[in-house]
Amino acid sequence: MLVYTYVALGGALGSILRYGMNRWLTLLVGGALPWGTILINIAGSFVIGALAGLFQGAGSGAPNEVRQFLLAGLCGGFTTFSSFSLQTLDLIQAGEPGRAALNVGLSVALGLTAVTLGFLAPGALATVSRSVGA
Repeated sequence: MLVYTYVALGGALGSILRYGMNRWLTLLVGGALPWGTILINIAGSFVIGALAGLFQGAGSGAPNEVRQFLLAGLCGGFTTFSSFSLQTLDLIQAGEPGRAALNVGLSVALGLTAVTLGFLAPGALATVSRSVGA
């Protein structure tokens, strides 16, 4: 159960880093595109890749709590895109390029669908509530 504490602490730290870095990058490069998020996703993907490579190689003796603090916690709190990227790479390296492509396609298409439905849900619920109460 202690590993959950490490993941939570890493996640909190990663979230704080993401928030601060996003504000700083937005001020630095402007807002024509969500550059803060784009650069954070790229940086997080690089870091989780480097850590995964380290843990697979010479650092494979690292305790599980340390790996989970850094990978699931810190990197996951910084950007879940990094986890998505690592999982896609794992599929490619396992000789599953079709599953990797499906992971990318489903994640993007279903993610955009879910955020759209979530965005529309409060208005739909308010409409239903008004019609039921009338």
